[in-house]
Amino acid sequence: MAGPRRSAARGREARGPVSRERFSEIVAEEMDALPDDVHRHLVNVAIVVEDEPDRETLLDLGLDPEEDSLYGFYDGTPIDERGDSFAFALPDRIVIYYRPLTEDYGDEYHLRREIRKTVVHEVGHFFGLSDREIERMGY
Repeated sequence: MAGPRRSAARGREARGPVSRERFSEIVAEEMDALPDDVHRHLVNVAIVVEDEPDRETLLDLGLDPEEDSLYGFYDGTPIDERGDSFAFALPDRIVIYYRPLTEDYGDEYHLRREIRKTVVHEVGHFFGLSDREIERMGY
């Protein structure tokens, strides 16, 4: 999960956010930009764009739905915890949230940078890294 963020943009006038279609294109471009060694392991993983996390997800993560925001979420079993029977499991999901990101980053340059950080963060969880380990790596 990309760490909780206090949304600085809540209550501010929108700065013309990037369209949902363009946002999805940027997410796909940033996924494609990951090294081949990473892609080789991303089997049975769906990359999904959703508007925003639901209240239950935020509460499950110990976040305040009124104060906290979430940019991304990894939902699945990290690769280092999988057993032999994992072959028939449903796909893991990496979810990137449109509204929190476009509310906090109004221009495409900064939005793309944060999407890249969020994608790498969630892929880190796929590989079994903790938030602390990912943060030490600069994400």
